[in-house]
Amino acid sequence: MKKLKERWGIVSNWQLAVIFVVFAITGSSSVYVAKPFLYWIGMDQGNFPEAWWGQSLYWLLRILLIFPFYQVLLVVFGWLFGQFKFFWAFEKKMLGRMGLQFLFNKKS
Repeated sequence: MKKLKERWGIVSNWQLAVIFVVFAITGSSSVYVAKPFLYWIGMDQGNFPEAWWGQSLYWLLRILLIFPFYQVLLVVFGWLFGQFKFFWAFEKKMLGRMGLQFLFNKKS
């Protein structure tokens, strides 16, 4: 845990525990939110064919939706738990590694 705290720049075990809780809640919430969202936009599981490719397409779409929900919810839950600064930096670093750093570049 000491190496993780040093790597993330965390000073207390309490802060580390809060960060772990935020990660857990965010992961669960993003999976939970994807299903009603698909239903809301009219793409619930019943609208896909019963063939293997229909169900595969549904699950692929649902998994792809989880990613943006996770990104947003991570910052929101981080803010709610008082760790916005950590999660905002974490988010920028993660998206930068995915090649999406242009989202955070400031134009002069």
